[in-house]
Amino acid sequence: MVVRRAVFKEFINQLTVREPSDLVFNPYRDKRIANNLKIYFEYLLNNQDKFVLLIGEAPGYAGCRITGIPFTSGVSINKSRLQVFKELKNKLYISPIESEKTATIVWDYLESATDLPIFWNSFPFHPHAAGDQFSNRAPTKSEIEEGTFYIEMLIKIFNPTVISAIGRKGEQALKGIFPDKHIEYIRHPSRGGKREFLVGIKKTLRS
Repeated sequence: MVVRRAVFKEFINQLTVREPSDLVFNPYRDKRIANNLKIYFEYLLNNQDKFVLLIGEAPGYAGCRITGIPFTSGVSINKSRLQVFKELKNKLYISPIESEKTATIVWDYLESATDLPIFWNSFPFHPHAAGDQFSNRAPTKSEIEEGTFYIEMLIKIFNPTVISAIGRKGEQALKGIFPDKHIEYIRHPSRGGKREFLVGIKKTLRS
């Protein structure tokens, strides 16, 4: 447990020091956003014994970019009846409060969940088009390679029993870490993938 806590502290620190660029915004440079993630992950560490790690693509401008929590928007936090958000809502800094379609699909499904999966991304920072921070773009090969560092730290922290990909970028990241293993793939809920995503995540969380 002591080692896990040390890795967790370093994980948060490493997120905060990554420099932004013309194509990448780092929400964790804001200590309030980094603290959101810290509080949320600490809650899961303290309240669950087993973990499923799900790796998606990258933060979106209306979701994780604002909240710091992957696959999660301010609206999904505010309207959730889950105990985690009932307890943490007033401790989280969220401004502005926006809705995101992917986050809505994810948390509407998880409303009845007992244990929550650990959501993360192939690239943990927000990739956007040049000159437009309020856009989303897919992470590049080099960005996904950069992101494996953080995924490997998360694996040390949570020691997940199941690791699966949400979308092809998540699959690409996990294949880079586990080249000799079969990577379970879940369709990303965006771009018409809701139905297949729900089938896939239901299967994964029951495994």
